[in-house]
Amino acid sequence: MTPVASRQMRASITMLLAVAFFALMDAGLKELAGSYPPMQVAALRGAASLPFVLAWVLATSGLRPLLKVRWPLHLLRGGIGIGMMATFAYALQTLPLTTAYSIFFVAPLLITALSVPLLGEKVGPRRWTAIGIGLLGVLVLLRPRGDGLMSWAAFAVLLAAAGYAVSAITVRILARTDSTASMMVWLLVFLATGAGALAWPSWVPIAPGDGWVIMGVGLAGALGQYAITEAFRTGEASLLAPLEYTALVWGVLLDVSLWGVLPDSITWLGAAIIVASGLYLLRRERVHLESEHP
Repeated sequence: MTPVASRQMRASITMLLAVAFFALMDAGLKELAGSYPPMQVAALRGAASLPFVLAWVLATSGLRPLLKVRWPLHLLRGGIGIGMMATFAYALQTLPLTTAYSIFFVAPLLITALSVPLLGEKVGPRRWTAIGIGLLGVLVLLRPRGDGLMSWAAFAVLLAAAGYAVSAITVRILARTDSTASMMVWLLVFLATGAGALAWPSWVPIAPGDGWVIMGVGLAGALGQYAITEAFRTGEASLLAPLEYTALVWGVLLDVSLWGVLPDSITWLGAAIIVASGLYLLRRERVHLESEHP
């Protein structure tokens, strides 16, 4: 195996581990969402991961890269992160992980669409068509028939995906000047403090038995963040991004083993449409890059 192939293999394995860690974190968030308000769950997610990430930063780059940052963009990303995590936690109160993941997979489509007005990138008619088809898949999953809470929960995941897409655009801009460590740490700080302040009026005392769940959420979130950072640092994004769809496998396994829930046919149909659109976009992006750099 060549050094390049070996590096890509390591990056792919690391990406698969990142997806697994984030799936375990989301399972913990779903457990917490059944007992605590969504904003409190968002605060607990940030506070639980922050010590692990700070320990990693202190052991590697130190605190200096955390201070010279573009504060307005970090504040914007922090605000978006609070809304994104709270809406996702709200949705997990009623939605299976598989359904939530299927809807959330619209995020790559939204990132491509938002790159036009926010980053000045060019998106051709074929990619716009793929985005449109992907959004039709979301409509299938949302089931807009007035199903009450289920429809609101699905819509909450769509809002979370939109927030993730905007946050990803800000990361592309921040990455030009700010360190990865600063983006990780300050997002968690804003999650812990901002969501904590908003949740404080209706704060629910933490049950002693939930301490292990919260610690697990923090550790899994920190390991997932480190793994995904390492994967994209060493591997090609166009090869790694499709591996995010393995979250569906973890969603099914966790839904069945922890909650005894299997996805229905509508969920599989909507997920298939969205994943196919996302994979087509990734393929078009790779072809575009190869034509630019033969």
